[in-house]
Amino acid sequence: MEGILALMIPIIALSIPIFAIWTRHQQKIAQMNVKATAENTAERAAQYASKVQQLEDRVQVLERIVTDRGYDVATQIEALRDQRRVDEEDSGMPLNIARRENV
Repeated sequence: MEGILALMIPIIALSIPIFAIWTRHQQKIAQMNVKATAENTAERAAQYASKVQQLEDRVQVLERIVTDRGYDVATQIEALRDQRRVDEEDSGMPLNIARRENV
């Protein structure tokens, strides 16, 4: 029994520093992973913020079109297109020929 205890003491004495080195190494790896994740998250957040800004700008343009009488103009243009289609259909000519003659 004393022989085993005499053998175990040096093994334990050598294992403690090895375990401490391994633990520090694992801690550094964990810190690097946290840093990489934080950088990736910050980059994604910046991309999302940019995309949100682009969408907000587009919505402002659409709101301006609708509120600045642009919507009525677009509706009137579509009504004229619809009327033109009806007129072309009544002429008895195919649509593509009637369009070529008007050009």
